Amino acid sequence: MTDSETLLATARRVIDIEAQGLQRLRDALDGGFAAAVDLILAAKGRVIVSGMGKSGHVGRKIAATLASTGTPAQYVHPAEASHGDLGMITEGDVVMMLSNSGETPELSDIIAHTRRFSIPMIGVASRAESALIRQSDVAILLPAAEEACGTGIVPTTSTTMTLALGDALAVALMEHRHFTPDHFRTFHPGGKLGAKLLKVADLMHGGEAMPLVAETTPMGEALLEMSRKGFGVAGVTGKDGALVGIVTDGDLRRHMHGLLDRSAGEVMTPSPQTIDPGAVAETAVALMKGRKITCLFVVPRDGAGRAAGILNIHDCLRAGVV
Repeated sequence: MTDSETLLATARRVIDIEAQGLQRLRDALDGGFAAAVDLILAAKGRVIVSGMGKSGHVGRKIAATLASTGTPAQYVHPAEASHGDLGMITEGDVVMMLSNSGETPELSDIIAHTRRFSIPMIGVASRAESALIRQSDVAILLPAAEEACGTGIVPTTSTTMTLALGDALAVALMEHRHFTPDHFRTFHPGGKLGAKLLKVADLMHGGEAMPLVAETTPMGEALLEMSRKGFGVAGVTGKDGALVGIVTDGDLRRHMHGLLDRSAGEVMTPSPQTIDPGAVAETAVALMKGRKITCLFVVPRDGAGRAAGILNIHDCLRAGVV
């Protein structure tokens, strides 16, 4: 049986030590960080991230974060580079080499390759006199910090600092490039994240699928339109084609007596709730849930009030938007 208090104390000690390392990294950042950002921005190719062991695992994450936030990047394993993958590193690229000691022997072939072909290299290490830092065009030094393992031999605080440094670079590049959620969505079309970033325009039904009738349309014809299109509603348009109302099940019940003797304009609810096609689909779902409705007509802000589509809450739910 384990002692939960002892385990919690260990966990908190590890987190405290790593948090101290992150604070030291924050305070130690200097012009080298800005120079690294400038070097990446000037590159015509990709950021090639490499490292061995735990640094390699962190490097894969950094490369993935850069690539998903607008900076083309790729991880290259240093051992594989020595057996042909050096061809992945071209003169238009920037290499970011990670090594806590700065003396990892497996990195030597990539370092030599960058020097031979004048490929800019950013070195990240904790020793200023290490071979990696001395060979680098831009050096970022990790500050001296206690590893959280207690023995000083397991990469813990050092890898956390390197990971945070990669995040800081990615965010700095994002902000410089004015990277927006729309750009982010381009690289994240799947899963929950992709669903959160879907726009109304991605899910709406447009063209002939929209149930639309004129104000003067007899309700008998309006009912047929509602039935044909299957949304349970019909949008009502004015003489200029702008959406002026909506006929719902509730409207039908309220005007049940003499319904077929009326026109759509007489039965409709005027000035219906609409949404812009550029709105995030999550906003549309929240709006429909809040108003206890299942459909929204989509009207562009600059579309003279004309409907561009109709959005059904079930389409949003099927797409994972909740």
